[in-house]
Amino acid sequence: MGWIASVGLLGVAGAYLGRMLQFRRAWQQQVAAGNQPSAHVALPQPASATHAEAPAITIIIAARNEAANLPLLLHDLAAQLPVSGGFEVLLVDDHSTDSTAQVVTRAAATSPFPLRLLPLAEVSGSPTGKKAAVQAAVQAARAPWLLLTDADCRLPAGWVQAYAHCIARHPAARFISGPVLLTGHGWLATLQGLELAGLVGVGAASIGRGAPTMCNGANLAYRRADFFAVQGFQGNEAVASGDDEFLLHKLHAAFPGSIRFLGAEQAIVRTEAQPTLGRLLRQRVRWASKWRHYQTSAPQRLAVLVLLANLTFPVGAVLWLTAGVPAGVAVGVWAGKLLGDALLLRPVLRFLGRSRWLWWVPVLQLAYAPYALLTGLAGLRGRYEWKGRQVKS
Repeated sequence: MGWIASVGLLGVAGAYLGRMLQFRRAWQQQVAAGNQPSAHVALPQPASATHAEAPAITIIIAARNEAANLPLLLHDLAAQLPVSGGFEVLLVDDHSTDSTAQVVTRAAATSPFPLRLLPLAEVSGSPTGKKAAVQAAVQAARAPWLLLTDADCRLPAGWVQAYAHCIARHPAARFISGPVLLTGHGWLATLQGLELAGLVGVGAASIGRGAPTMCNGANLAYRRADFFAVQGFQGNEAVASGDDEFLLHKLHAAFPGSIRFLGAEQAIVRTEAQPTLGRLLRQRVRWASKWRHYQTSAPQRLAVLVLLANLTFPVGAVLWLTAGVPAGVAVGVWAGKLLGDALLLRPVLRFLGRSRWLWWVPVLQLAYAPYALLTGLAGLRGRYEWKGRQVKS
């Protein structure tokens, strides 16, 4: 039976390597398109709207207990390069118990852009969670395009302008996903950053191949009218996470070919890695809790392939030690998995300015199989703690 195990391991590694090669080519095409020079062009405006009546872009930020981070984010927003039509900012306070509301109120008095505070506690029914916060902001937004980030993020000065140019260049676009970089110091932050870089690369490549799988809610944009056209988060309201990917999948199903990735360096949003292993696991369990609710096959197939590929190392090692497969097969399978990761990650890390992280790929491979199984199984339970709340999905 050893030959069956060998063929199985080699088949998984070969399929994974082939998919990573496809993703590498698609990623490079996305970045080449995203960094093309763009002439100054005006954003589309709502019918019969003037600059004074409605901005071109509404930036939505859902915040819970983010008083320490918000001054940095608001500083970045004040430093944004100008865009035709301007932008407004809606910050939704999700029942914060710190001074989040006061920070926003004080900033609004001197803000160079329109800044509004929307207390979620004052919305009918007093809902909670990010989806409820985004829903309230979409209802209150005045612009045709919505640009979303998180309260703990840092933004480059060209962030809004990069989206404005993408919207103008691609008038048929309905959803735009942007890149996110994790920052921090130490081995834990590096491994988190490397993992997220892989997710960014796969998400961008999947969009480029016409089968979107993932995006990041810390950096994306979509049309306000299209949010209502697909009935927003209806159908997955019970899932606390997934305000980004469920909407991505719904818009792709309703408007095929309308999804874009913004592969421009000016669009890279930065956020801090989780400082402890416990907080990292809670975050990843929250992410994993939405996987079982996916309604499209592309992300499900990809998730299965990635999981099987990450299991090739521990499974291959056990079979080798028990004489189930030859040593050459076990080593070749692991080498193929590492090669696939390196082929995709090298251009992604270069784009993110973190090429040195490539040396950590073997370390991440050793840790990833038990980590992925642990968070995946915990995510299936649908229970986790986040921002002081016990969540069930």
